[in-house]
Amino acid sequence: MTAAALTKSFGKLLQVTLVESEEIGIIGVGESTVPHLRDFNRLLEIDEADFVRRTKGTFKLGIQFRDWRRLGDSYVHGFGTIGRSLGLLDFHQYWLKARKLGLAKDIGHYSINTLAAPQGRFLVPPSDAPPNTPLADIVYAYQFDAGLYARYLRDYAEGRGARRIEGKIVEVKQNGESGFVESVRLESGATVAGDLFIDCSGFRALLIGGTLRSGFQDWTHWLPLDRAIAVPCEKVEPPTPYTRVTAREAGWQWRIPLQHRTGNGHVYSSRFVSDDEAMAVLLKNLDGKPLADATKPIRFAAGKRDKLWHKNVVAIGLAGGFLEPLESTAIFLIQSGIFRLVQLFPRRDFDPTLEQTYNAQAQFEYERIRDFLILHYCATEREDSELWRYCRSMKIPDSLREYIRLFADAGRFFRNGTELFAVTSWVQVMLGQGIRPRSYHPAADWVTDSDLRSFVESVEKLIARCVSIMPSHEDFIARHCAAV
Repeated sequence: MTAAALTKSFGKLLQVTLVESEEIGIIGVGESTVPHLRDFNRLLEIDEADFVRRTKGTFKLGIQFRDWRRLGDSYVHGFGTIGRSLGLLDFHQYWLKARKLGLAKDIGHYSINTLAAPQGRFLVPPSDAPPNTPLADIVYAYQFDAGLYARYLRDYAEGRGARRIEGKIVEVKQNGESGFVESVRLESGATVAGDLFIDCSGFRALLIGGTLRSGFQDWTHWLPLDRAIAVPCEKVEPPTPYTRVTAREAGWQWRIPLQHRTGNGHVYSSRFVSDDEAMAVLLKNLDGKPLADATKPIRFAAGKRDKLWHKNVVAIGLAGGFLEPLESTAIFLIQSGIFRLVQLFPRRDFDPTLEQTYNAQAQFEYERIRDFLILHYCATEREDSELWRYCRSMKIPDSLREYIRLFADAGRFFRNGTELFAVTSWVQVMLGQGIRPRSYHPAADWVTDSDLRSFVESVEKLIARCVSIMPSHEDFIARHCAAV
């Protein structure tokens, strides 16, 4: 992703060299994304249909959460919007009032994404869709084979001048005065010099951690899951336009449908379950026959480096930090780091202000995503296992506690700057996890009960009508971007 973006953004102004070894495995289980990946692909001028076809991808309207609040519960965190605003208030404020009066259904009936997803329907917003209608406001992401996407981007980058060198790095040379990295020596004896080094070495963090010793902020006391295993299985039904995550006794299981198979994995805490037990839970809950052996347990710790940019090294992806894949943010954080680097790209003098700005923005972004993930764990009524009892009682960050207090009072939420998850996401997850506001914004009382009923019903009927004319997800793919 980084090589592709730099070759596209700078052309021949830069010489981009990628050092990579086929002998070193990659963490390739991330197959689910957030809508921002569309911006990345648009930057590269990638044709969407070709991209989906070549990665055997499907479309994603949101994430379905099962058994998170308590066993038997289910809700969808959908992308896009909820209802439509009226005056200065978001729709959910009128919904809260209507709900108290018994005039509204579950919040999922008032978003085209959350209504269409369980029905297996999908549509890219038509070019002729009337503005300010639900059909013009369908926000979506992708589910795809991450290995195929990497291969797709490798072809893209090399076609635009990136040079790939096969080999393992065995030595890093630093400048004796500045500490800047000057070159890396490969196992073959070859030396690769450079001005800027981008560490994409995964959890090893070869340069940012191993050489420059940037510290690590460990957040496992809030996000205790520390291992994952993955296995693909046969496709046994039409692909759903959403990712499913089901809470288990010591973690949760993902289900990501692609065109040719279904991706599955179990993310869990080694404190509360053994690797063998976690494997058994995963294999017991597959849709179909496994297509390969499960991966060895992938070990990780939730957190981030103190500095993702240090001297002349910038860490992208897992080298800079990792937040478990519950809300599909791993690929987003790669993309965000790349965009930030392009915007703050240094000259050879490496103005320290650029490094400071990059790190401050990255810290803010990671902390806000961290808090959103913690919300799924701390706001639960489950007491059936050690993990969930721990999560219910753990002390949470002050920033998250204030978000919860604000919402629990009257459904209010204020987006903090450019944080990834906006009001729609926080409202859906707060409600889905059982946080019910005591009241609603007082300005909602300017609408009479009769008008409120008409308003809420009109929104519901319009969304239901739009969903009814959407094709099935499978039919849409077959018509526009079926894998060969």
